[in-house]
Order: sequence, then structure tokens, then C-alpha cells
Amino acid sequence: MALTINTNISSLIAQRNLANATAALNTSLERMSTGYKINHAGDNAAGYSISKMWVTQLGSLDVAADNAAIGADLLTTAEDTYGLLTSHFQRIRDLTEQAANGTYGSASLKAIHSEILARLNEINRITDNAEFNGITLMDGEGIDSTDGLNLQVGLYATDSSVINLAGSLFSDASLKGLYTNMAQPADNTKSLAQMLAGAKSDATIADLKANANKSIEAFAAACTHLKFNSSNDGYWLQDGDGLLPKEMLGYLDGALNEISNRVTSIGAAQNRVTSAISALDVQSQNITSSLSTLRDTDVAEESSNYIQAQILQQASATLLATANQMPSIAINLL
Repeated sequence: MALTINTNISSLIAQRNLANATAALNTSLERMSTGYKINHAGDNAAGYSISKMWVTQLGSLDVAADNAAIGADLLTTAEDTYGLLTSHFQRIRDLTEQAANGTYGSASLKAIHSEILARLNEINRITDNAEFNGITLMDGEGIDSTDGLNLQVGLYATDSSVINLAGSLFSDASLKGLYTNMAQPADNTKSLAQMLAGAKSDATIADLKANANKSIEAFAAACTHLKFNSSNDGYWLQDGDGLLPKEMLGYLDGALNEISNRVTSIGAAQNRVTSAISALDVQSQNITSSLSTLRDTDVAEESSNYIQAQILQQASATLLATANQMPSIAINLL
């Protein structure tokens, strides 16, 4: 190589290597300080795009998991409310069976009637006020009976990303809703409408929800073998052999069975939602693992790169100082 003054190739080589070592040192510092080996699209263009997509999916999976959890809470609210209805109907059944014994006078039957009437009214009050996040659950109006309610538990606009909760799970659970379409028990000689009319002449099944002064009082009277006296708003013991409360037991069992069937369906829906939450957790975990492999810094490897770049930087700086002195050798030849 020629000895020149104006051009110092050795210095240029040392400068280039010093710049490269400094850039590598800065890259290692950035990767270790951020914890990511892909900080810019230029670091890994394909990896950068994939990592952004996975980050978006992870956020959506978190929302889907929240949706499923909220759906599970809605179902739990409905199930617990049905539990309250069951306890009221079970107590009404016990009192009706007690009234059917034939060992109670009108005063005792009126006391039994008073508790049954209170519980029947409470059943309607509960169903009127059962709600979750502004959605009424048991009045037959809060959720469409045909389409039901959809839980978005997946990432996409596909059927596989949705769990549909049938509208029947949230159909009218008031007395009217439970009894309007209920079949007559096989061992009953009278329909419910006939028994209500027998206990109060102007009572109908349709009024079981709308008019507590008619059908609900008649229902309670039928459970206790009493008849309403419209002239003095009082009750008296009906004529006959006391079969009316016994026949009412079948209709009370019908309500309990209907509630049990609904709760069973709710339980099946809860299992689906729980399964969806587990599947979302697995999916999120796997994507997070893949994202970590693609994007996270391997600190052991990067620390080695950092030391290597640091040594090269120091060596290049030392050699650059030496290279810068090389043109001065030419003076000795003058």
C-alpha cells in the first residue's frame, strides 16, 4: 500500500469498523433496556408485522374472556334467582300439603292462606325485578324469545365465536308465565282455571301476573280449600271433601319441574361458557409464548453481543488513533 498524506485508507477502515461496533453496541443496549429484540420494523420486518398481529389478538382474547365471564355471571344471577323461586314454591307446596290434611279449621287455613298469598306475590315481585346490567331476565320481555342472547367469546364474526343463550332460559317466570301453557297433571280432575274459578268467580289464569286481587288470591285460596267472599272481602271454607289442595299439589309440582328444567338448561349453558373461558386461556397462553419467542430479548445472548461490540469499539478506537498517525511517517522521508 502506498504511503500517502491526503488519503488515509487505514483511518477510513478503522472509522467504518468503529461506527459498526458503536451501532451494534447501541442495538444491544436498546434490546436489553426494552426487553425486546424487535423494536423497529427494520429489525425484522416480517417478525414486526407478526408480533403486532399477535398483540392485537391477545387484546381481543382478553375482551372475549371478559365477555364470557360476564355471561357466566348473568347465568349465575338467573340460576340464583330461580333458586329463590324454588324455595318459595317448595314452601307453598309444604303449606298446601299441610292444608290438605283436613285437620285444620278455617282460622288455621286462613293463616296458611296468608303466608301462601305473601309468597305468591313475592314470586311475581322477584321475576319483575330480576335483572343483570339492565337486562330483565325473568319477565319474558328482556331477551328475545327467538334469537336469545349471544355471547361474543371468540375473535371473529363467525358462529364458532359465539355462544347463543336460548331465549327460553329467560322466558316469563312469573305465575302467569309458569302456568299459562302448563299441561294439566294426569291425576287431576280439574284444570287450574276451574280451580281458580272455584275459589273466586272472576279469577283467570291470565290475571296471575297482572291482577293480584283476583287470580293470586284465588290461587292461594285453592291451596287452602278456601273461597273468597266478595261481599265482605273475607274467606270461608269450601264445601266438599278437601280435594282442592291435593289437586293443587300437582300444579305446584309442575312449577317446580319447570324451574328445575330451566336451571338444568342454565347449567348446561354455564358449562359451555366455562369451557370457552378455558379455551381462551389456552389460546392466549400459546400466542403469548409464541410472541415471547419472536419478540423478547434473550438477555444471555444479547449480553454476549454487547460485550463483543464493546470490545470491538474499544479496539477500533485504539486502532483509529494509530491509523491517524500513519501519514506523519511521510515526514521522515522528507
